[in-house]
Amino acid sequence: MNAYSMPSQSGPCKVLEFDKAKCVGCNSCVNVCPNDVMIPNPEKGKEPIVIYAEECWFCGGCVEECPKDALTLVAPAKQRLSTIWVRKETGKEYRVGMKNPLPPNTTPPSGNK
Repeated sequence: MNAYSMPSQSGPCKVLEFDKAKCVGCNSCVNVCPNDVMIPNPEKGKEPIVIYAEECWFCGGCVEECPKDALTLVAPAKQRLSTIWVRKETGKEYRVGMKNPLPPNTTPPSGNK
């Protein structure tokens, strides 16, 4: 008996994006996910298969656990505005709850002295 897994087709939301050139199929992201959003790919060395995208909490644990930086979290538009931001000078992405948060902003608002 064979079992087949197909990527989630629940809607237009794509929660994770894998860089196929970097991903080595180590499955660190699969192991750390609290909701089992993805499963290991049956093809050795390939990126995991997202089968329950609608269950993703967008916690970012999978992104932080990836040793090759091959994974990007794609939060829904409504969440991007309040939980993810990019530093213009470096292009580095930050989000609420990350391990190494951005230092507090000590610059006063413009117009104030």
